[in-house]
Amino acid sequence: MRLASRSWFAMITVNESAITRYHLEHHVPAYATRLYPAPEPPAMKLHYLCGIWHRLHVASKLSFLISERVTKEIFLRTTEAQRNEFAPQYERMRRRLVPLLFTIFHFFETYRDLHLEYIREHGHGLKYEPYTINPIEAKVMNMYDDQTLLRVHQVFPLVVSSFCRRLRPPSYVGRFERSLRGYLRDKPEDEVYVTSLCVGGLRQVERFWEVKGYNTRRAAVDTWYQSVTNEPVEQASKSRRGFMGLSRKKSSLNVSEGGRAAMDITHNNRERRGSDHNRRGSDVSTNSWRDFVFGTSLSEGMPMGPLSREQLQMLLPDLPDLHSIWLPTAEALILDRGIVGRPQDIKRNGPALLDLIREDGAAEEDEWLYGRAAPESVRPPLEAIEEDPIE
Repeated sequence: MRLASRSWFAMITVNESAITRYHLEHHVPAYATRLYPAPEPPAMKLHYLCGIWHRLHVASKLSFLISERVTKEIFLRTTEAQRNEFAPQYERMRRRLVPLLFTIFHFFETYRDLHLEYIREHGHGLKYEPYTINPIEAKVMNMYDDQTLLRVHQVFPLVVSSFCRRLRPPSYVGRFERSLRGYLRDKPEDEVYVTSLCVGGLRQVERFWEVKGYNTRRAAVDTWYQSVTNEPVEQASKSRRGFMGLSRKKSSLNVSEGGRAAMDITHNNRERRGSDHNRRGSDVSTNSWRDFVFGTSLSEGMPMGPLSREQLQMLLPDLPDLHSIWLPTAEALILDRGIVGRPQDIKRNGPALLDLIREDGAAEEDEWLYGRAAPESVRPPLEAIEEDPIE
């Protein structure tokens, strides 16, 4: 619309700050603005609002994908009747995963920025620094309150294991069955998972997840990983050489340089025919108008966009191990803050899944996640997760 109408573009530009403030108050949950505080009113742009919507969209899609996987492979609800019976628990799980995945998106996005900043300041990465707690992870986690840190820590293994499961064949499938089912590729190395999470973020995880077909998905992962880790190769144009020094005789149908130039002129004149005459004044500067429209705040790009080659060369050698991401630092901070008394009090695996599907606690969670006065537009529908009354 902004590209089609100059008056509409002018109205949006003048009222950009007011439009953003309205949507923040009525269509953005409280947990999103806690992690991404709104700028001052004069600096409030649509780019900030669209960035939050992008992160919420990624978190919502991943919550759906993870819930589908957990329902089918862990709770073993495969038939239609079983899924209908499990629908309230499924909806509660999907609903509770959205803010937690949004926080994980924020963690990887902020960690990548702080990691690059750390390398620039110190001239080296964390692999040359002795530490017991990852200082970059601790800096990010200090942005989270106690309840957020504990809940994200309890579901983080589920998120990572679901992503890893998506990129490998089932563990119970042997070699013969793998050949019958067409699982021709092995699972990726741990470095591929780490690079996908720490460089690409949850948006890249979602892109891999949505590729259908195991072999096609694995090929997409390998292609992306090679594009990130390998230097781009410039293929030099080779002159065509004839056999034994004898070049091929040119066809008589070849057009001379003068004829080719005449054809180009004719083609350009055909394209411009009628464009210089009977043309509205507003269409003369179409290209400059399009450049002006796309030069607004939305041209800054989506959150956690691709890195430059120089940034990749700095970051890739210093990536952590897969099992060192989040878990050791978060558990140390949880115990240090006194959120739980013992490591055994942290819910893991089965208890963490049961906590996602439990029936009670929805009202307290809504107040914490969406605020006291949040409108219904930012809350997932509670009607979909209420149990049917027993007749």
